[in-house]
Amino acid sequence: MMFRRIAIIAMACLSLSAWLPAQAANPPLSADQARTLLHSLHFRQGHIDVPGAHASLELTPAFSYLDAADARKVLEQLWRNPPDTGVLGMIVPGNDARSLVADDGYAVVITYADDGYVSDKDAADIDYGALLQNMQKATRDANDERRKQGYRTMQLVGWAESPHYDRSQHKLYWAKDLRVEGISSDALNYDIRALGRHGYLSLNAVAGMGQLASVKAGMQEILPMVEFDQGARYADFDASTDRVAAYGISALIAGTLAAKAGLFAKLFAMLLAAKKLVLAGVAAAAAFLRKLFKRKPA
Repeated sequence: MMFRRIAIIAMACLSLSAWLPAQAANPPLSADQARTLLHSLHFRQGHIDVPGAHASLELTPAFSYLDAADARKVLEQLWRNPPDTGVLGMIVPGNDARSLVADDGYAVVITYADDGYVSDKDAADIDYGALLQNMQKATRDANDERRKQGYRTMQLVGWAESPHYDRSQHKLYWAKDLRVEGISSDALNYDIRALGRHGYLSLNAVAGMGQLASVKAGMQEILPMVEFDQGARYADFDASTDRVAAYGISALIAGTLAAKAGLFAKLFAMLLAAKKLVLAGVAAAAAFLRKLFKRKPA
């Protein structure tokens, strides 16, 4: 199995000087090293407890799970992302490593943000067209700084799938079409957020836009497999004791891509097989939102 080299193509963060490009931090693996790493991965199936999130997954036979240690091996050693201790695990289609290196494969990175209960009161009133325009402008505004730092510029082309919030399940999903300078094919960034009592679970898949149909089908299969534990569910919220997040649904969507008020959320984009982009650092976007909306209410 051929291992194709991963290269960093874009980076924007709250403290640019605090992060090095992935190539500097993680040298590329040789083909033998990549094969050894892939063979060392332990794929689990069925019921999966997600530690640190008070949640669980009920995977069908079509999907497998890598725990935090193995997921970080893939992200940091195979795909050469900077270290991220916030990664809780990874969902992989199938039950082997093929999706991790195949041009048409993808994986779903799982993180958790304990920012508090995210109110969904604004969900029905969001103008997703206006929200998209604001996100596109924020992405364009960030490009000058990306260019100064030696990274490629990015363009948010539009929704690959318009945001949808299921109020009965308290789950949100959407997908973005991203274009990176010098890359011939667009990137697909597909997101799921499952809201809980104390925060939200984030599931993020990134592939090429040509994979939209297969990724969409897979993420829609995964959507009902994600549940919070009893006592940590959205319906278990206690207004008298529980913390409420400083932002709502619209900010949750906007905050995962780029910056507000001239600041930059951490965004790492990796190139896999000259086609597939992998975004990491979702937890940093949540931290950015906390700082932003303490100054300026949502």
